[in-house]
Amino acid sequence: MLHHQRVKPPSHDYPADEWNIIEKGFHPEFLAQLETMLALGNGYVGMRGCPEEGGPSFENGTFINGFYETRPIVYGEEAYGFAKTGQTICNVTDSKIIKLFVDDEPFWLSHANLLSYERRLNMKCGTLDREILWETPAGKQVSITSRRLVSLAHRHVAAISYCVTLLNAEAFVVISSEMKANDPKARASEDDPRLARAFDGRVLHPRASRSKNRRIVLCHATEKSGLVLACAIDHDVETECCYASKAIHADDSGQVAFTIEAGRGLPIHLTKYMVYHTSQTASAEELCGRAEWTMDRVATRGWEDLLAAQERYIGDFWRRSDVRVQNIRPDRTKRTTVEIQQAIRFNLFHILQASARAEEAGVPAKGLTGQSYEGHYFWDTEIYLLPFLTYTSPWIARNLLTFRYKMLPQARTRARQLGHRGAMFPWRTINGEEASAYYAAGTAQYHINADIMYALRKYVHA
Repeated sequence: MLHHQRVKPPSHDYPADEWNIIEKGFHPEFLAQLETMLALGNGYVGMRGCPEEGGPSFENGTFINGFYETRPIVYGEEAYGFAKTGQTICNVTDSKIIKLFVDDEPFWLSHANLLSYERRLNMKCGTLDREILWETPAGKQVSITSRRLVSLAHRHVAAISYCVTLLNAEAFVVISSEMKANDPKARASEDDPRLARAFDGRVLHPRASRSKNRRIVLCHATEKSGLVLACAIDHDVETECCYASKAIHADDSGQVAFTIEAGRGLPIHLTKYMVYHTSQTASAEELCGRAEWTMDRVATRGWEDLLAAQERYIGDFWRRSDVRVQNIRPDRTKRTTVEIQQAIRFNLFHILQASARAEEAGVPAKGLTGQSYEGHYFWDTEIYLLPFLTYTSPWIARNLLTFRYKMLPQARTRARQLGHRGAMFPWRTINGEEASAYYAAGTAQYHINADIMYALRKYVHA
């Protein structure tokens, strides 16, 4: 396994805080790790912590748990019992893009004159918050605040609250809300098994697209795994400024552009709702209809309802699960009490984001923060996660155990392939079939069965 030297961001721009991961300055050199650390998810949908503008980024990504494409595993020499088909989680339609133009000047982080910048992963509310003060080349000061959430209460829903205010002048403003199924290729590596394999050609194939008013729906499907994805966006705008909107769409993209005559000190508040639905059996039209049903409900209730539901859900999680650290002796540790408390809560928060709404799926090795390990489920779920979930969130633990139970037919087939009675669960998988191209793992890792039974026994006893 390759080892990379740890690079710790400077503490003055990344201060310790018990309930937040805080970034007080824009540092391009930390893009990769911050995209992962500031990722949001609910176990079904995951979004990397990339800027709303769509970049700059190291690996922009949105992922759906269990939404994958397959490929044949090619060996230099075949042998009995080798896994035949690989599975890789797909980077699906990116719906979180919001681009800003002031007097036709684009806001782009790496080129912008930032008078102030702060971003924080708010672990108490379950949101990614950002506050920026941007000065345009013409000297106009623009306040940009945003709050992003992937809903824990509503499995298929994410949303962004985005507010722009001209502080010292008037200006013509364009806010372009976009979605794009751009099929970026995974970063493949023959030397590092943690990186996903790249596919030849496109992975997501268009099946349907439509737009009406401020709503756009795109539907795509994978070719080999036969999975269908529908993604919808819709918008609310609140402002005293005059504005107009226009929606356009194509097979792989959509855009709703708001052109605004921004007055000095008058906020422009855009709420963007995002919905994802997937299926292996529904038609494209049916799945688009499901996405619109969900969108109708969410858009009617509004941002404040989504935020309140998020805070209730995560507040209940912390009531059951929080671990409090007190009275750390400074002579016995290199870390302060606040740093240790932050680290514990950060890990608990990401466990929640990886598992809460997994429902009929497992927990990928990196959660839904990226494509590394190809989105595969390993034995780590049963050994590391399930004991914690069994004692704090037993219904999540039950869902994960039920998912393994539903894999029994594939596990029994695999056992027969290797000359055994009973069942043999896979070393790494998404759909229940062994997907490890490393024969020593795919044919010799027998402890998976014991790991699963350990978790089941602990759950039954609890």
